[in-house]
Amino acid sequence: MFKRKIYDELQHWKNTRAGKTALLVEGQRRVGKSTVVEEFAKQAYKSYILIDFSTCSQEIRDLFNDISDLDFFFLQLQLLTHVRLEERNSVIIFDEVQLYPLARQAIKSLVKDHRYDYIETGSLISIKKNVKDILIPSEEQRIYMYPMDFEEFLWALGDDVTVPMLEILFSKQKPAGDGAHRKIMRNLRLYMLIGGMPQAVETYLQENNFEAVDQIKRDILRLYEDDFYKIDPSGRLSHLFDAIPAQLNRNTSRYTVSNVIPSLRPGSSLNLIAELIDSRTALAAYHTSQPSADMASYKDLTKFKLFLSDTGLFTTLMFKNKAFTENDIYKKLLSDKISANLGYLFENLTAQMLATKGYDLYYHTFSSKDKGSNYEVDFLIAKSNKVVPIEVKSSNYKRHASLDAFCQKYSAQIAEKYILYTKDFQKEQDIRLLPIYMSPFI
Repeated sequence: MFKRKIYDELQHWKNTRAGKTALLVEGQRRVGKSTVVEEFAKQAYKSYILIDFSTCSQEIRDLFNDISDLDFFFLQLQLLTHVRLEERNSVIIFDEVQLYPLARQAIKSLVKDHRYDYIETGSLISIKKNVKDILIPSEEQRIYMYPMDFEEFLWALGDDVTVPMLEILFSKQKPAGDGAHRKIMRNLRLYMLIGGMPQAVETYLQENNFEAVDQIKRDILRLYEDDFYKIDPSGRLSHLFDAIPAQLNRNTSRYTVSNVIPSLRPGSSLNLIAELIDSRTALAAYHTSQPSADMASYKDLTKFKLFLSDTGLFTTLMFKNKAFTENDIYKKLLSDKISANLGYLFENLTAQMLATKGYDLYYHTFSSKDKGSNYEVDFLIAKSNKVVPIEVKSSNYKRHASLDAFCQKYSAQIAEKYILYTKDFQKEQDIRLLPIYMSPFI
């Protein structure tokens, strides 16, 4: 099993909550939820029962039809699974719990009983169709599991030194140096190609073959498509997801639903976008009309950009309808010959890195009547009582008219200002130019 940061969150929940709540681990398909939770159960408890609702027997499912007698319920469960439970030293895992909502509803009674701990895992779990007929338990603490971030990816490569050293360099505002910078950027480009889905990373480490990795990612995208069709049999949700790279490539100020599905009504489009975001496969950056610490109060739900939550899946989705041999993005990224029109790869990577750190994503567009120009700041994040504007550059970092105009207009609201790019750290007056691998430290 790969080393994952969420393991520490599981341990913190066990130590602090002591069975007073169940833990729901949410995340997209194939992100590694089941693997991490089961490994945690093996290490942190005397025994555990894993109920996978995608494969478990009907006998186990039927136990949840009547939980009025929990003594009988637990006796039957132990007999069916051949696992002996010990009070306050065992955990029961409800894997893919969204497939059997009745089990999730039982959490209220099970937690109140307090004999054992409970961990749930779920994909697409917040979608209304999965919970509309049950009482969602209030005794449920939620955490979200993202794909492997860049540091976890480096751990998988056997490197647990680079990121801590980069954090020190960031705090001291020092560059990494030419040799180190080239090596880190090479690994970052590798991460952009492979991504953070554990199965893709494992395939790369075992086979050292990008075509095999790409096939794994295509299989994952097909799983997502199957999920989308279950939610929306018309196929519109799948079309909206597939269009994310093309919409970013258009370099416009928003995702334009009407360009993807012209016949879709505005009300229906907002519902579908909400379901897409709830699926956790996509990230949304919303336009804010008022750049401030209170940006959430001024976000426009009709004006947004969409990104994929995994950079590796993004590179594959860009060429989903072509054979791997026609996909030269792998060669371009590895040889550091990425062209300006592929800069949206770095924009998606930035969105993923910021979201993984817990930031809500916003952006801002405005125009200058005096200069007759339109400006856009790629990302805005709240920090203390101010905002941090971030501009992403894949090529020419010397020009940053939008960032300059924004900082002039909203100077009183700005905490720090950053340009993320592909070169080493440097400062240009009060603008910090960061190599994109330092973005998690912002």
